[in-house]
Amino acid sequence: EVHLVESGGGLVQSGGSQRLSCAASGFTFSASGMAWVRQAPGQDVRLVSCISSDGNSWYLESVKGRFTISRDNAMNTLYLQMDSLKTEDTAVYYCTTSPRCYLGQYLYDWKSRGQGTQVTVSP
Repeated sequence: EVHLVESGGGLVQSGGSQRLSCAASGFTFSASGMAWVRQAPGQDVRLVSCISSDGNSWYLESVKGRFTISRDNAMNTLYLQMDSLKTEDTAVYYCTTSPRCYLGQYLYDWKSRGQGTQVTVSP
């Protein structure tokens, strides 16, 4: 059974940085694509970034150049380094598995998500 636990959120000022972590268990992490998604108040869930099992990555246009997704297969951990944060990045961030993250198809499995971590960016 997929089990994902996000951590690292909190309050940060605009322009600041945060690193989110996602500890994975219950499946073969190294063989799985992974993703970060977010949901802002009153808005739909958006895919922020995904990374394939072999390291190919994709980013939402609005976070390109500011966010970096990475994975440590030895530690079964997914990361999201967020720099130059903006108030519009405020959301609950979730880690999920990603059935596909390449060749123009970038997907996430909402059912696999962890409990989420709140990121709040103040002006």
